[in-house]
Formats: sequence, C-alpha cells, structure tokens
Amino acid sequence: MGLLAIIGGTGFDVLDGLEPLAEEAQPTLYGPASAPVRRGRLGRAEVLFLPRHGDQHRLPPHRVNYRANLWALKALGADRVLGLAAVGGIASGFGPGVFAVPNQLIDYTYGRDHTFYDGDAAGVQHVDFTEPYCPRLRGDLLAACAQAGVAVSHTATYGATQGPRLETAAEIARLERDGCHLVGMTGMPEAALARELGLGYACLAFVVNWAAGKGKGAIDMAEIDQHLLHCVGWVVKILTALAAR
Repeated sequence: MGLLAIIGGTGFDVLDGLEPLAEEAQPTLYGPASAPVRRGRLGRAEVLFLPRHGDQHRLPPHRVNYRANLWALKALGADRVLGLAAVGGIASGFGPGVFAVPNQLIDYTYGRDHTFYDGDAAGVQHVDFTEPYCPRLRGDLLAACAQAGVAVSHTATYGATQGPRLETAAEIARLERDGCHLVGMTGMPEAALARELGLGYACLAFVVNWAAGKGKGAIDMAEIDQHLLHCVGWVVKILTALAAR
C-alpha cells in the first residue's frame, strides 16, 4: 500500500507533530513542486507532506504548480492525497470554526494548467469526475474526525475561485445560487489532477471567515488569522488519526 500525502494550505507551511525522516526535491516533467516534499512520521505512520503555497507561503493560488505537486507526490510513493483548505463559509451552518469534508465542487478558476492530457505526446483522455472526491478516503477522513472528537459536516459543495483577491458579495451570491456551501481558491485543478493520476483525493476544509456579504462589514484578516489558529490544533489531531488508519 502506498503512502498518505498531505498538502498543506494556508496556516500549514509546516505540519506540527511531523517527525522528519527526509526532504526530497523530486524532479517532475512539469517543473518544480511548490517546495521539497517532507517525508516523516505522524504518530506511528509514515506520510508525505507538501506545503501547497511553498515555504513561507510565497505562492498565490493561481501560481501554484499543481501538476508538479501531484506528480511529485505520486513519484514518491503516494496513493492517497488529502488537501487541507482554509475556506470561507457561504451557506447557513458553515460559519467560522466549522469543519467539512466536501463531496462536490464547482470550478470557477481559469488560466491554470488543469490537465496532464494536453495533446501531442500526452494525448487526450477524458476521466470521469462525477464524484470528484474519493469515497474511501472521505470515509476514512470522517472516521478520523470522529476519533479526534471533531464535529464535521459530512457533505458540502466547494466553489473554487481564482484569487488571490477575495470575492465580491455579488460573486458569493452567485456561488450560493449555484449550490456552493464553501468558497476557496485551491480546490481545482488539484482534485482533477489527482484523479488523472489515479490518486485517491479528499479535502479537509475548515471555515475561517464568512464569505463576502455573509458577515458584518468587510472581511477582517486579523479575524481570519484568529479562526485559523483555533483550527490548527484540531487539524493535527484529525491528521494523526487518519494516518493511523
């Protein structure tokens, strides 16, 4: 069986509790990954960890080399990938501090390298994406949340926007009409690329702010940081329980 790989998002340039074993700058056909991949132990399990935005959070969402990241993780032995996502809450019941394991997503991004099958030598391939997240990994993740004592929403639709700016109130209203419960900037093309590589992929989302027009006044970055700090410790507990599975 292959390794669990964890892609860290905002607030997770490093993974607390990861006992380092090695750091590997894996070459890929698509250029460098966001950072060298950390191989380590989380609890008693060996895992891979990659900060999506690079060391010191230097890469905005639209500049992340998603293809290189997924390719590097598979080359280093991953067969399952969990993407961590700090998100905004849209729907009622998805306020700051809420955890969710999305089961659907809608892609609003543009201009990103979103496939390995871009013609010529790579050919053309159409992968089924009816269910964008791996049911087995989602099930393990939900069980890990229960084991860690973290209440979590079992379903949610993640809307992936371009960034790096936050959305307008009208854009969030549109996402809500489309059925989105959460909004983030990194869910795509990460999920689709994982599917093309045959990697089981799931997302652990944690809400750090109300989306534009859903809270009181402008979005406060200091408040986001406060909610993010609250979530970090719980995320580590969930990951440790998941790795043990």
